[in-house]
Amino acid sequence: MAYENPNAALPAPAAHPMAKPGYGKRSAPEEQQPKADAFHHLAPREAYLASLIDQLSENAAMDAKTLAKAQPLYGQQAVRSALNELGRAGHLRRVRRRIPPSEGETGTRWVFHTFWSRTARDDEWWAWALEGDVTPPEVETKAVVDDVPPPSEAYDTLARLGLRDPRLALSAADCAALEELAGEWLARGTSPDQLSQVLVAGLPDQVHSPRAFLRRRLVDRMPPERPAAAPARAPRVMIECTDCGVPGRAEALPGGLCRACAGRGGGAEPMPTGRQIRDVRAWVEEIRAGLVRA
Repeated sequence: MAYENPNAALPAPAAHPMAKPGYGKRSAPEEQQPKADAFHHLAPREAYLASLIDQLSENAAMDAKTLAKAQPLYGQQAVRSALNELGRAGHLRRVRRRIPPSEGETGTRWVFHTFWSRTARDDEWWAWALEGDVTPPEVETKAVVDDVPPPSEAYDTLARLGLRDPRLALSAADCAALEELAGEWLARGTSPDQLSQVLVAGLPDQVHSPRAFLRRRLVDRMPPERPAAAPARAPRVMIECTDCGVPGRAEALPGGLCRACAGRGGGAEPMPTGRQIRDVRAWVEEIRAGLVRA
């Protein structure tokens, strides 16, 4: 089966906010190449956020508030808890470094970084890599809940792709950019589950730009539009009861007669018998004779 080339003329992903000088993401030393199963050992929430963090550039903002706004599924408290779990799993360490006074400056300056490792590392490795200057993750006690509108079904389907496969973890901006295309799939009769299956099926080992990869897949595999409902065809002839002329469907006029006419023998008067004819003639003669006598 042929797959899309994720590196061919792909648009750049949405920009992530950068941290202030002295803050933000720093890649740990001895970083290994990306692997499809790099985060399979993590719970779905942590694997989803780990895949997003892994795509961020150096010095990208790593605070819980920014990460919560950058993706569509989890708020600040959930992100904060996930970062703590990623720290326990050996993927990140928050570090405060002391910068000695430089020429022309007085006092000591501190800088803060979140070191990230795609490969889970133990405490001993982190102590060596960071020269022993490691601090536990900072815990913020106040959560801020952003007032955001309810997501559409298309947006929600895209947001949850990262839970099915971390290689397709999307940011909030990515989901918004692809929402219209995904909505067109749903409008053409595809269910959210079917759409998810199509998008996650047969992924390459590495997806360098999930947004660009999914855009191409959404466009290239777009299902056909639903056929318009055929207008009801007007009948060319109208069947009527042979006797009374009432219109009706063919099955309602067996033998060409409506139910009422068929019940009274077709509606035609019975032919008179010979005796009846003679009685009528005698009655007419009596009337004529009476008129003459009068």
